[in-house]
Amino acid sequence: MAKQNHLSYDVAMLFWRIVTQIFFREVRPRGAFNIPRMGPAIFVGAPHNNQFLDPLLLSLEVYKESHRHVQFLTAAKSMRRKAVGFFSRLMESIPVSRAADSASPGTGTLRLSPDDPCLVLGVGTRFTSEFSPRMQILLPKSIGSLLAEVVEVISDTELRVKREFGGEKGTAKVRDKLAELEAEGKAGLEFKKLPFVDQQEMYRYVYECLQNNGSIGIFPEGGSHDRTDLLPLKAGVSVMALGAMANNPKLRVKIVPVGLSYFHAHRFRSRAVVEFGTALDVPDELVEMFKQGGDKKREAVQKFLNLVFDALKTVTVRAPDYDTLMMIQAARRLYKTPGQHMTLGQVVELNRRLLEGYITFKDEPRVDKLRKDVLKYNRLLRDLGLRDHQVPRAKKASWKTLGLLTYRILLLLAWAVLALPGSILNAPIFITASILSRRKAKEALAESTVKIAGRDVLATWKVLISLGVAPVLYGFYAFLATFLAIRANFPLQWRLMTPFIVASTLPFMNYAALKFGEAGFDVLKSLNPLIIALVPGQQRSLNKLKAMRTQLSNEVADVINDFGPKLYTDFDGFRMLPSAAAPPSSGQPGIWRRKSSTGAVDAQGLGLTHPMTWIDERLFGWSRSARRGTSAWSGNDEVSRIGTPEDTDDEDAGDYDNVIGYLPTHDDSTTGINSRSRTNSYANLQKLRLHSTAPPVVASAVESPTAELDGIHFRQGHRNRRPSLSNNVPVDVLATVDPEENFVTATDTLNDDMRRGRNKHQE
Repeated sequence: MAKQNHLSYDVAMLFWRIVTQIFFREVRPRGAFNIPRMGPAIFVGAPHNNQFLDPLLLSLEVYKESHRHVQFLTAAKSMRRKAVGFFSRLMESIPVSRAADSASPGTGTLRLSPDDPCLVLGVGTRFTSEFSPRMQILLPKSIGSLLAEVVEVISDTELRVKREFGGEKGTAKVRDKLAELEAEGKAGLEFKKLPFVDQQEMYRYVYECLQNNGSIGIFPEGGSHDRTDLLPLKAGVSVMALGAMANNPKLRVKIVPVGLSYFHAHRFRSRAVVEFGTALDVPDELVEMFKQGGDKKREAVQKFLNLVFDALKTVTVRAPDYDTLMMIQAARRLYKTPGQHMTLGQVVELNRRLLEGYITFKDEPRVDKLRKDVLKYNRLLRDLGLRDHQVPRAKKASWKTLGLLTYRILLLLAWAVLALPGSILNAPIFITASILSRRKAKEALAESTVKIAGRDVLATWKVLISLGVAPVLYGFYAFLATFLAIRANFPLQWRLMTPFIVASTLPFMNYAALKFGEAGFDVLKSLNPLIIALVPGQQRSLNKLKAMRTQLSNEVADVINDFGPKLYTDFDGFRMLPSAAAPPSSGQPGIWRRKSSTGAVDAQGLGLTHPMTWIDERLFGWSRSARRGTSAWSGNDEVSRIGTPEDTDDEDAGDYDNVIGYLPTHDDSTTGINSRSRTNSYANLQKLRLHSTAPPVVASAVESPTAELDGIHFRQGHRNRRPSLSNNVPVDVLATVDPEENFVTATDTLNDDMRRGRNKHQE
């Protein structure tokens, strides 16, 4: 249907925007300029790792950027649930019946004919009454939930399927399993029967929507899952796009690939990135093949499905297994020097490139050795109870370390006191949501053939259960407050107003408690390195870990610089990542402000995360505003290197205030960048990158003395130099120093010149 200002959809978007901002700490779009502003479009999302929240986040970002109403294809089974169905109808979702949702156990057991893998033989079966052509047979989960379509029912104990179960490999797996069962004295495999589902009505609705320049959303993997790689794509998206253009040759459907990347997807206050790829045009030659029907139609559907899959690969991080994904994330943290502050989008892009490089070169001896070293480093981190970002900041035990630990404990207690009321009041919601969501995950895992642990449904059920419990709990609190007001003989007007006051103030008070508690957890996670530094005997392990990290950082950079150009023709050793698309923040870190991932005061723009940062800066010199002479503990002018408490345990927070890029130039002194990584133990890694071979940048002359590139201000054109140093020593004196002259002799000569200049100036 045509895009209309449907009030129900707009209200639903506003409601879910509030809900997602509470559940997620940050949701960051990437490539939103790729969203078509007009014309028919199909948004293809993957991976489907967060059941009902995936379509919500995609719809919200599209609505925010273009005000388009995305109608998602939703399983009819899900829409029959009261809560899910209610909200799905508000968002104009399209119900889709799936055969797997109506699967039922078949009678008896079955086995394959020794001569023909497409001939199924039954033992105690009733094929004639339970099956008909176009129905499907589903084999047990233990052999991969193989599926085959029935083409002919011969008798109660014989039927023929269209193709082998899973091809030749699947057939071999089935025969091996049958041999095991026969050895155990069992007759054959149990099975399920799946009905044939006619989707013509659904396709007609989709065609009508696209005909009216509407937007369709689909996750072509079928159902949600918690795997690290994509599942095989269903052909539905190809049929929709090709069928719509076959029915109307003037129609031009756009396919927009959308990748969803989560950082701890099932956890409360996690982060997410919604990345929109370049929109695809549907090839006219495939549309013509689709019109011919038969084998040509199937070939066109498969070819277009391959195009969609290739497009999804550009916006998703696809790891073959969980261990590989963890290893890649560890390598990314090692490659990201402390002077870099990457956005969430850049984190996802770097993960993707590192994963692609690892899969391509994983058989190389250097890459394999690096993988083993990174995994060993991760094990040492777990043994010491540290996180990677805390290793560079771990210091040798001193009185200042003890003072800092004491201060942070007091700060933690302050945040705990502020967060305690809201935590107590909301505890029933958290406990109920946690228990019931895990129960739902177990149920989903038992019913699914693709899930690993059922984590893809946890976040969805936490949100739904919280939405159901919160009104009941707040109503109970309002009733309780009113009861106490009556017992205390409050005036009648206050008795009447009490439930409304409680119901209206509780959400705001609880949200404030949420922010206070979040700040407290940030401080809590910063205590480990301080405690370890104070434990006797741990300093040796800590030094070993720091040395190992420095070595690994250099090795990761070496491997990337060596193998990167072989994979990317435009590889740039100075800056592997593209520049950030977000504008820099107008606020400066300081009192009531902290560096944020959204370019504002804090992640939600409320300035509540670290309002006591001013004390941190004054006492311990954590921020750049306290670099010189602000430490009450030391009183010297040395630059403080103690970092502020991290705001995340996965080091994936972006920071638009400090987006660092590497400008390719051969002279280290003319880069125009004063990277903070030069003031720490990773100077060798930074110098390694800055001295990589790359063509120098020739800046064009402009009227302005400075220019901005990728968030970095650097000087262009001629620079007017001062005629003398601070002590009236002419600059020309430095040029006269013989490079071969002894350093001590040259230094003494310059010092004498400076003294004479100072004395002359005083006279």
